[in-house]
Amino acid sequence: MGKPSASRLLKFFKQEELRALIEGARLLRTIPQSDLERIVAEFEAEFTEGAGQLDSADKMDDILNGTLSPEEVQALKGDAKPSNAAKPPPPIWPQLEKADPLRLGAFIAAEHPQTSALILSKLAPQASANVLLTLEKDLRGEIIKRMMALTSIPETAIKIVEGQLRSRVLSESTTKDTSAGQSRVASVLNEMEKSQMDEVMEDLERSGAADLDGVRARLFSFDDIVLMTQKARVALFDGLSTELVTLCLRGAPPDMTEAVLSAIGARSRRMIEAELSQGSEGIPMPDILKARRTVASTAIRMAHEGAFELPTAAAQDVAA
Repeated sequence: MGKPSASRLLKFFKQEELRALIEGARLLRTIPQSDLERIVAEFEAEFTEGAGQLDSADKMDDILNGTLSPEEVQALKGDAKPSNAAKPPPPIWPQLEKADPLRLGAFIAAEHPQTSALILSKLAPQASANVLLTLEKDLRGEIIKRMMALTSIPETAIKIVEGQLRSRVLSESTTKDTSAGQSRVASVLNEMEKSQMDEVMEDLERSGAADLDGVRARLFSFDDIVLMTQKARVALFDGLSTELVTLCLRGAPPDMTEAVLSAIGARSRRMIEAELSQGSEGIPMPDILKARRTVASTAIRMAHEGAFELPTAAAQDVAA
């Protein structure tokens, strides 16, 4: 037919018809002249020009490239690369290792032990151990037993499990990060006195506020210094001036005073004890409270920097 005529004709074909032509051209071999003449004769009524000799897929590609855009040619050949193809979701297992062990444990407890064994086998050992510790003893033993006997798992089964984990454990509603809000609330409460802080937390509990454990973990007041380890107290007061320490100990109870003074050097201790022995008359209480908040803020900052760990909420409850 020739390229010009074939190009005009191809515009009337549907895409599935063009694909069929391409596949046929790929399989087509050189046709003997005698066979070609017989084929042309059968369609003599439709062909008014000499057909010439067909030269298979190369000829078809040449015609398509001259007629259609490169994108259309790629689409017809099945090797198009969609420009807006969705990116594959990020790996799920590193995300699960950061998830709340209690939440993941609740999901696992409701699944078949074999599925639970598969999930835990995909996690890092520490994350897997944290989740196992949230489960009942009998279920934990059954899952561990299946983990020991676990063999190769079909990729299809893994994808199904991953889909369930994404929708039920890592969904937006269950993985909403509230740490920033917890930090803001804790920062406000840390500016209050201990009694005021406790009162606000009690009000929040009665109102049913969520994620209070995250707030408690960030709370620290001057009164909590007695709960710190001796090593942590030494690190805290090592960089504080004797004037600040003296001011914050004005009117402090004996156990608080001893906890602080035992963490500083003998010379500084004697100086502070001498000042405290003169009494606190004439010293404004707001100045004392400000000094105590300064010490507490310093402890929080140093804990965030990794200098030491602050007392846990559990330790504070026990002391109370």
